[in-house]
Amino acid sequence: MRNAVGRELPELIDGYQVKPYRGAYEGQPASSPVHTMRRAGKSASDTEKLLYSLEEAIRRVGLADGMTISFHHSFREGDKVIGQVLAAIRSLGIKHLKFAPSAVVNIRNPSVADFVRDGTIERIEASCIRGELGDAVLEGLMQHPVILRPHGSRPRAIEAGELNIDVAFIDASAADEYGNATGQIGPNACGSLGYSFIDERNADKVVVITDHLVDFPCVPASISQQYVDVVVKVDEIGDPEKIGKGAARMTKNPRDLMIARRAADVMAASRRFRDGFSFQTGAGAISIACTNYLAQHMQERGITASFALGGMTASIVEMFQKKLVRVLECSQSFDSVAARAMAGNPNIVEIDNAVYSNAFTKGALLDKLNFGVLAALEVDTDFNVNILTGSSGKMMGGLGGGPDVAAGADISIVCLPVLRGRTPSITRRVFTCCTPGETVAAVVTEAGIALNPRHAHYEELKEDLEKTSLKLVSIEYLQQLAESLTGVPAPIETTDRVVCIVEYRDGTVIDVIRQIKR
Repeated sequence: MRNAVGRELPELIDGYQVKPYRGAYEGQPASSPVHTMRRAGKSASDTEKLLYSLEEAIRRVGLADGMTISFHHSFREGDKVIGQVLAAIRSLGIKHLKFAPSAVVNIRNPSVADFVRDGTIERIEASCIRGELGDAVLEGLMQHPVILRPHGSRPRAIEAGELNIDVAFIDASAADEYGNATGQIGPNACGSLGYSFIDERNADKVVVITDHLVDFPCVPASISQQYVDVVVKVDEIGDPEKIGKGAARMTKNPRDLMIARRAADVMAASRRFRDGFSFQTGAGAISIACTNYLAQHMQERGITASFALGGMTASIVEMFQKKLVRVLECSQSFDSVAARAMAGNPNIVEIDNAVYSNAFTKGALLDKLNFGVLAALEVDTDFNVNILTGSSGKMMGGLGGGPDVAAGADISIVCLPVLRGRTPSITRRVFTCCTPGETVAAVVTEAGIALNPRHAHYEELKEDLEKTSLKLVSIEYLQQLAESLTGVPAPIETTDRVVCIVEYRDGTVIDVIRQIKR
């Protein structure tokens, strides 16, 4: 069968019933009742929760073969908990687990792929599996396909009962012996724990892992004692200085800075750029630079934003300190500066990922967003966006909140260069469709800005930008320019075997990734 972006999909994949993507705004919540908390009464470890051994904690919560475990990714590449927990699970001989973190960052020594190879992990559901694990999955590492969901779809799947978590492991930079915990204080503060809130409320068992015990009660308490079964003290949970590695980094590349400036210029030219506007700029190199240029426009015009949304960076914190932004609605912290800024600032608010991006809540913050700036690996002439797979057939990125932001923001702006190396970034057809083109308002490159005629606010944005000196071009022009510089790239060869299922934010399948031929 074909979905609404023209992708051919099987009806059934290894027992997974495919619901084809029908359109960015066509999805309906699951027909099953909202998933309710399955724990009732007091925990067996109600009076003595504190342990000093991960193995003992795993035995205490009854983890067994075939269960589902989850983690959050607040430490990103600085995470040291996932490896410790998986090693402890392996030492106990527990096998065939479903690994369902909010995202898999590129952790090493050991790699998550090692635990797949030895049978500890059998299935994976996440928003991101880049690095060694992602590449191995594309080459056929796993027997069962990985399910990839954007950030907004994960809480939707948990609440709908599609993803049932048996044990949630939540690392916190400070906790008391009864389970109150936070990421805002302590020697290894990671900032917002917003991606773990849905796990805290819905997992059968919750294990808090910390390297910094504080006197009861821990304040502030992002995680509440009422949901926690066990607290484990370990030597180190993560390195906050590595939170900003990988996707969250600064750039000095002149081309990237040009694209970032143009994206800020697009926002400044819009009629929606006025006192009280809202924005999300993300953690990509271009996005962070765009934040700095946006701040300049705001200072020149005397404009204050009502709120900034999503992952916070040092650049956005600086805007807040200069009173250019009234409130920071923080789902995660993208660097150590942002991680520590939350404590003591009531207007830097730690938010639940479900409140941030779940399309089926009664009030997602994304629905109040004026501008969203997004990164991409590829965009095609239908404005479809690929944020997962690179031209070499490797897993280069993660879904993250990109599809959610594009659908929720009034004006969504995708930033990318025309070429990366000798490979076009503007293509006839993206290798993996992650974000449907109908939700993308503009594509900003060093060679010009392409507006999407199918976007709901096309006429408005076109009218605003035509009053400026910004160079407007067609998406076809950008694609032909890229191809004229590089030639037509050879297609990536795949087998028929599906190794990844790419869900849209409503739980429908927007694409599948087939095993790469090597």
